[in-house]
Order: sequence, then structure tokens, then C-alpha cells
Amino acid sequence: MQLRSTLLPSLGVFAAAARHQNLAHAAEELHLTASAVSHHVRKLESLLGVSLFQRHARGVTLTTEGRQLADAASVALADVAAVAGALHARGDVVPLRVTTLHSLAYCWLVPRLPRFFAAHPQIRVEFDSSPTLARFDDNGPELGIRYGAGHWPGLISHHLMDEELFPVASPALPGLQGITRPEQITGLPMLADLGPQGWRDWFREAGVHGPQLPTPHVFSDSTDVMRAAVYGLGAALARKHIATAYLQRYELVRLPGPAMRARLAYYVVHAAHRTLSPAGQLFLDWLKDQAKDERTPMPAVPDELLGRPPAG
Repeated sequence: MQLRSTLLPSLGVFAAAARHQNLAHAAEELHLTASAVSHHVRKLESLLGVSLFQRHARGVTLTTEGRQLADAASVALADVAAVAGALHARGDVVPLRVTTLHSLAYCWLVPRLPRFFAAHPQIRVEFDSSPTLARFDDNGPELGIRYGAGHWPGLISHHLMDEELFPVASPALPGLQGITRPEQITGLPMLADLGPQGWRDWFREAGVHGPQLPTPHVFSDSTDVMRAAVYGLGAALARKHIATAYLQRYELVRLPGPAMRARLAYYVVHAAHRTLSPAGQLFLDWLKDQAKDERTPMPAVPDELLGRPPAG
């Protein structure tokens, strides 16, 4: 049967009476008279055609039907209260949409986010790390982190940090122990991504000319290259900001040779036609602070999460 909206107040009164199993106590909680509570209960009983309470000299007790309705009413009212509480809380929440690179988010940004959220608990950030370039229209993200030359039509770019590349490999990679010079790396299996600078550029930087390079395994995403190196598939030419977390956890080690300055860099971008919101400006300023704060080490994953006994 369909419960008319005019009976919803009676259902709320009944739920309180059922919780107390005492009409007077329910009346006190609801700031009603005991006769008003009784009226609401009888109204429900009349509609449903059942007795909800057994009445006796010492008060009331729920009937079987009353217990069923009381259980359902308490669950429904609790759900409504939870949703109402969440809706009320949203009035204090400030949304912010950010698009970023998956590799940088995984290795550099996410480990630092607790610092931002602790300082700005009211801001809720929605991150998009899909490989497609986002459109910064009125329905798009407010901020983005990109790796490039710093010039994108319709966007304002803020330089975040430069990048450099150097070779890394798993300490368990066979043959690694004998590698002491850059030219010896050519004897290892190699991994590569789709970046504009690769192994040939690095060997040229290292002063190594002429050796035949093995054909590398190629991954489109830098995170996949790092994970492949961790699992011992070969040596990888890594970006510093992507590799740091793996180096600190000793999942990867740096191989002999120079760090080659990357031609591209990381930038924070936003639409030229939109003024940044206060939340967007806060996040932009925080990103810049994080990028230049070399004193703060990259947070490391606890030893126990890596299967190692705790230090000390």
C-alpha cells in the first residue's frame, strides 16, 4: 500500500514511541503531549488495520506487526538523517578539478597530497589522469599538470620543475653487478617509453658512440616502464621525479653515467579565459612550493608494506 505524505509525521512519532516503548517518554522527546502521541499512533493503526502496541496498565509493548514497522521506520529515518547530514556538510566543501599525468601523480603528487589535505580539509579534489589532453572549457578541469615545452594554445602556463634523465635497473637484474661504466649498459636488456629523448640521446650525452643498442621493450606510460624495471625486465632511462620513489625504496638503483637534462619540463596550466578560484590558486601555490622544496624528502613506503623487517 502507498503511505500518504500526511501520515509521515505520524510515522516519525510512532518510531519514537517504539524506541522508548513509552508514550510519555516519546512525548517528552518530541515536545508533544502524551495524548498527541497516542493520536498519531492510532491514526497509523487505523490506516494499516493492525494494532501496533499492546496497551496495559504499566504502559505499552510492541506487537509483532508493530515491531516490523518500527524496524523499517528506524532504518528509513536513519538513512534520511545520514543523507541530510551529508547534504549539510557539502555546504562547507570546496570542489576542485585537476588533470595530471598518471606517472607524476603516482610517483610524485599522491605521496605529497596528505600535506595539502591536512592544511586545507575543506577542499575536495577530483583528479583525472587519463592520457588524453583535457579541454579547459567551462565544464572542464580548472588546473592541469603537463609535461612539455610550456606553450599550449589558450592556456596560461606556470613552470613547475625541470626534469633530467638517467639509467636505472632493479638491483636483482642479472649482470648488473659487473656494470661500472656507461658503455657496459648496452649489454643489458633495455626498456623505453615514448618520450622525445631516449637511449641514443643519453649514450651520446655519456660520450658513448658506436655500440649497437639492443631493441628495447617499449611502453607508452612511464609508470609501466618503472614497474617493468622493478620486475627485472631490463634497464630503463628514467625521469628523476618519476624514479625517486623507487630509488628511495631500493626497488631500483641508478646505473653509472650522467644525468641528462630533459628538453621538456613540468608546467601547471589553466584556461586563459577563466579566473582561478581561491581553491585553484591555493593548489597552484602549493604545487610550486612542493616543487622547489628539495629539503623535504620524498615520503617512503614503510618497510613492513614492502615485506622487509622494520629498520632498527
